[in-house]
Amino acid sequence: MKIAVTYENGNIFQHFGHTEKFKVYDIADGKIVNEQIVDTNGQGHGALAGFLQNVKADMLICGGIGGGAQMAMAEAGIKLFAGNQGSADDAVKKYLAGELVQITNATCDHHDHEHHDHGEGHSCGGHCHN
Repeated sequence: MKIAVTYENGNIFQHFGHTEKFKVYDIADGKIVNEQIVDTNGQGHGALAGFLQNVKADMLICGGIGGGAQMAMAEAGIKLFAGNQGSADDAVKKYLAGELVQITNATCDHHDHEHHDHGEGHSCGGHCHN
């Protein structure tokens, strides 16, 4: 199993569509056996689902994620644990211990920001928050 986490400075990055790096964990027998930080090379929003398929991720742990990206994860067969924050390593350890909470309404919250359609069915202005 492979778990990908949106990643910045050791923590879960809070806006999936602007993720520049993922930390990818290889899991075997309920333990982390390998981990690596992978650069997205500037891919955003819809392209990130394909990027995660290419690294063979089975699961994504992230902060905020828009509805279009949530659908792309479902279509790619990638299990989603959204609405998380804090240490990426701790989140994976919590998942392995059966303690990671899945928040179903961790969508983008734009407040009064100007919205831009990114072409993947995800309109996002400013930053996403959980």
